[in-house]
Amino acid sequence: MKKTLGMLVAFGLAAAPLAARAGEATVVLTVHHAGCVLCGPIVKSTLAHVKGVAGVTVSQADGMADVTATVNYDASVTSPSAMIKATTNQGYPAEVAKAAKG
Repeated sequence: MKKTLGMLVAFGLAAAPLAARAGEATVVLTVHHAGCVLCGPIVKSTLAHVKGVAGVTVSQADGMADVTATVNYDASVTSPSAMIKATTNQGYPAEVAKAAKG
């Protein structure tokens, strides 16, 4: 009985990190109308304040292009549609980036 209980506890401890990561996801958003110098930081801050977002990186090909935001988030707490709504409410409509055709 003790051996079985010990094995169950060990399995539970080993599986805990997997369960904790089960909700982790990443999405890449294309954010429009964000061509100014201040737009990228505003988009990043807006996304970072969405509940469930763990991290945001923002890149811009040049000063006049749309912003690409890569967002790490907990899928059990938020969704890409919630992030899109947040940026759109700040005046930066967004969409999930389309995968490159290869």
